[in-house]
Amino acid sequence: MYYFAFASNLNRKQMSERAPSAKSRFSATLPNYKLIFSGWSRTWRGAVASIQQSRGDRVMGGIYEISEQDLSRLARYEGTDYTTANVIVFRDTGEAVEAVTFVRKRQGDEGKPSLEYLAVIKQGYIDWDLTQGSDNRNNRY
Repeated sequence: MYYFAFASNLNRKQMSERAPSAKSRFSATLPNYKLIFSGWSRTWRGAVASIQQSRGDRVMGGIYEISEQDLSRLARYEGTDYTTANVIVFRDTGEAVEAVTFVRKRQGDEGKPSLEYLAVIKQGYIDWDLTQGSDNRNNRY
């Protein structure tokens, strides 16, 4: 199955620890969503990323091919605050692809992520050769 990674799960080192058999496949865009930071993570000591529907916005990410076991492992890392969602993302070629991703169950008020968390996310964008910009909003922190 395809998994749409955004934020810290773009980081290939982190993904290799969380889902050892995951294989990176291609970058993709999720239209009509935006990246947000909300809630509080004890692990990251700050707000954590999720996606939220937002007409006209887009989230850049990466597609991994994962097993059911990888998905279960990812779910344990994401914790009970997250649930899976099926999304349609688009390759650079315009081809639509079905994928699963994780979203926070309750978005709540937006918060500030820790610098450590943002550094992991930034490395993920570098790993996937994705441009950081207003689409992903992580530069405003």
